[in-house]
Amino acid sequence: MQTRTLFISAGHSDADPGAVGNGYTEADIVLEFRDLLAGALRARGVEFSKDGEPGQNLPLSKAWRLAATQDIALEFHCNAFRAATATGVETLSWPGQMDLGGRICNVISETLDIANRGAKGEASGQHSRLAFVSRGGGIIVELFFISNPQDVARYQRWKLQLAEVLAELLAEEVMCAD
Repeated sequence: MQTRTLFISAGHSDADPGAVGNGYTEADIVLEFRDLLAGALRARGVEFSKDGEPGQNLPLSKAWRLAATQDIALEFHCNAFRAATATGVETLSWPGQMDLGGRICNVISETLDIANRGAKGEASGQHSRLAFVSRGGGIIVELFFISNPQDVARYQRWKLQLAEVLAELLAEEVMCAD
């Protein structure tokens, strides 16, 4: 029996594609991943909300409002840096969400075989102080560095498996009581 609510969101949009690297936009990658994760969650019988229909996401002003009504809210992003060697996954959240953020980082790091930069506070990283965390109480998930060709290749190779293992973690999380 599901005891907690879940919201998943794709950061950025057509109007704000986010970082661009290695032939991809951040908006396209995170929208694709949100939809892959949605399918994996549905296959496990997990009820969730998301920011739009397949292939679409809502503006941040709507997404954080939806996030604020949920027990667990995740918004996916990609990191970028001028040095193509920057690598890894990290999460940004309030202190109360860092344990889950750390477990998300572990799953992504192990699946993609990239560095685990860890769970960090809201003021860290390039997507710091976004309303999704500060107003919505959610977790920003920086999947990998879009500026790193190896990170992008690993994501492309393992994205289906990543959606499955993250869905498994989230299914366990929403099925248990605190």
